[in-house]
Amino acid sequence: MTWALVVLGAMVGAPLRYLTDRSVQRRHDTVFPWGTFTVNVVGSLVLGLLTGAVAAGAASPHVQLLLGTGLCGALTTYSTFSYETLRLSEDGAGLLAVANVVGSIAAGLGAAFVGGALARAVWA
Repeated sequence: MTWALVVLGAMVGAPLRYLTDRSVQRRHDTVFPWGTFTVNVVGSLVLGLLTGAVAAGAASPHVQLLLGTGLCGALTTYSTFSYETLRLSEDGAGLLAVANVVGSIAAGLGAAFVGGALARAVWA
């Protein structure tokens, strides 16, 4: 049952990542990877909210497997973030590469914190 929940969540998360990335990137005329940035920050927010909900007893470990491991695991992407940062650097956009690293880490951690705080406020 565990693997099935993860697979089901990933079946939604992976296409959602692709579609979101393409949609966001199409709206920005820049080499900065806004699509990947967006899915990683949104995934961090959802994971923070979900983790807080599970800790408060408002969601089950099965929901955490489905949405946290499956959906968020497939929605977010460290490998694409790394590749796009390397590509920016190799293409001479070193400042954008640094901005991507600093911004992604700060926004991702901030989003996870906000999600956890929101969960505590709602379910504590």
